[in-house]
Amino acid sequence: MPNNSSSLDNLDELPWVNANPCPPSVGGTTLLIVAYSTVIAVGLVGNSCLVFIIFRQKEMRNVTNILIANLSCSDILMCVVCLPVTVIYTLMDRWILGEALCKVTPFVQCMSVTVSIFSLVLIALERHQLIIHPTGWTPVAGHSYLAVAVTWMVACFISLPFLSFSILTHEPFQNLSIPFNPFSDHAICMELWPSERNRLAYTTSLLLFQYCLPLLLILLCYLRIFLRLRRRKDMVEQASDARQRKARSAQRINAMLVAIVVAFALCWLPLNVFNTLFDWYHQALPACQHDVIFSACHLTAMASTCVNPVVYGFLNSNFQKELKAMLQRCRCCWGVPESYESFPLSTVGTDVTKVSAMHQDSFKVKAEASARI
Repeated sequence: MPNNSSSLDNLDELPWVNANPCPPSVGGTTLLIVAYSTVIAVGLVGNSCLVFIIFRQKEMRNVTNILIANLSCSDILMCVVCLPVTVIYTLMDRWILGEALCKVTPFVQCMSVTVSIFSLVLIALERHQLIIHPTGWTPVAGHSYLAVAVTWMVACFISLPFLSFSILTHEPFQNLSIPFNPFSDHAICMELWPSERNRLAYTTSLLLFQYCLPLLLILLCYLRIFLRLRRRKDMVEQASDARQRKARSAQRINAMLVAIVVAFALCWLPLNVFNTLFDWYHQALPACQHDVIFSACHLTAMASTCVNPVVYGFLNSNFQKELKAMLQRCRCCWGVPESYESFPLSTVGTDVTKVSAMHQDSFKVKAEASARI
């Protein structure tokens, strides 16, 4: 959602309150609609499939998978609530969705981002505990459900100021000094804080606790994991085949999780830079290109909703097989008979050996042992 944080005294400085506004181009508008629609479609379908596949199998409900599913749920919420609203507001340059959505949309976006980054932190801490302290305390599925509930409650609490200070106002359009003002009934959705100091304190705190500090903690966790795995490398090379396969599987799991974190950090970096500039030195943002720059930054941030299923799908061969099996079942439901085998989504990047009960005497299959996520 556009960063409309301001006070009513500074409304004349906002880019859309301008006697000579810069009209958007048809090509730019079309590109914006197509790009946002693609992100919404990929984010909704990909994350929904991921959540369904994880919870369809009971053996999949381990700590890491539950937290990944929680990350996908926050992305689904973002795709359903925030992205369509942002497209409509950006294209129309005025608010037509009512006061309730004016307050709910920034609240949901802040809550969803907080849940996402906290989920990534919990995943990193869980991997750190398993690898650095393999004989110590091991979290179980019940702990992850409790962590998910606490994460949503904390995220809801952090986002409450948006419900209080987001308002719907007609004042910018009523103050236009033009004869026969046709925009007098138009409104914008913006944040109205008690003081500029309060607004800056809150937005700066969000930047620190919703982006910088969590990513720093995640970086430290994975750095320690990397150093520990590298220290074990010589021991693994002399170990049995089973231990070597287990170590390689653990490395693939960590590579997948690191890729998700890096993609999240890169996607949200432009929007955080934009919001920081807007908060502390908004004169640096050109008035005409304000919406274009914001849309590019916001679209990049929203692309993070597609990262989870894409990275997980590319690096997990069994996710691909389970997805194919699910699609084949759907085809069977529509009257297209199709034979298929079901593969449990319990390994990352490893091949699952297929064993046929009817041909056990004809083939001797050696199944590889794989580490579960």
